[in-house]
Amino acid sequence: MELLPLLNHPGWFCCCLGLALILRLQRRKSWDPRNCHVSLAGKTAIVTGANTGIGKCVAMDLARRKARVILACRSRGRGQKALEEIRSQTGNKEVLLELLDTSSMASVRAFAERILQQEKHLDILINNAGASGLPYSMTAEGLENTFATNHLGPFLLSNLLTGLMSKSAPSRIVFVSSFNHKKGEIHLGHLRGQNIQGVRPDYPYNCSKLMNIMCANEMARRLHGSGVTVTSVDPGIVVTEAIRNYGIFIRLIFNLIGFFFFRTPQQGAVSSLFCAVSEEAEGLTGKYIDCDCQLVLPSAGAQDRPVSRKLWEASEEAVGLATYSPK
Repeated sequence: MELLPLLNHPGWFCCCLGLALILRLQRRKSWDPRNCHVSLAGKTAIVTGANTGIGKCVAMDLARRKARVILACRSRGRGQKALEEIRSQTGNKEVLLELLDTSSMASVRAFAERILQQEKHLDILINNAGASGLPYSMTAEGLENTFATNHLGPFLLSNLLTGLMSKSAPSRIVFVSSFNHKKGEIHLGHLRGQNIQGVRPDYPYNCSKLMNIMCANEMARRLHGSGVTVTSVDPGIVVTEAIRNYGIFIRLIFNLIGFFFFRTPQQGAVSSLFCAVSEEAEGLTGKYIDCDCQLVLPSAGAQDRPVSRKLWEASEEAVGLATYSPK
């Protein structure tokens, strides 16, 4: 069956609206950052992908709490615009911009080295940057672009900064995953682009979000007793620029339905903020938090410890972590 006639059928649109309404009605009351008065004065936080969407909203909240906030962004121009807006709205001059492209391991290493040289402590790391619908492509380092951007970059960054975060303990690392991880699979060859050409556009994204949870859980086990907590979160269905790589028709339908029923970036930021700042999340590690800030079990695959260890080792090899030492 051709896809376009199916999408043009009025029944398809009605079904989408009905599904969105059901999701809206089932939404539970979640933790509200406006009712949390935790101050982050004297604390330092990094938010990746902080120039737009969920990341920008997270950074705005942290800045309002008087944290020193480092916006880790790929674009200098868009990052600078976000920095000026956050400073203007919060009055916090300790909001800084550092360039970071999570698809490039060289960029991740350079960013981590600057942080280790410049910062005396690091209390919060929000691995928010990610993309969906990227066309199949290989990076200059021989990694598949979606897996590099969404999984390997955050994986490497977190590992390079855990020493500083251990010294700053108690500290918190948050990986922004997705409920779509349930549709993902683990094939270690995907990291280097094997067997994913011609798959549906969302498949690499779903797999990378599964990897986020598995490596977050494995990192929590490896950092047990260090004072560094590691959690993964689902922000929910959020209207952001994350779907910018899809066709215009898909974007139009998504944004139209989302305007009425999906979460705003501010609402999507709540689960990340819950894990990053709330008293309820203190000491919470190796757990998965849904978009309503509820502790839930991820998919059965995400709980597979032997596969998680194999994924961790394959990720170490892919990014050259075992052979790399910061300057």
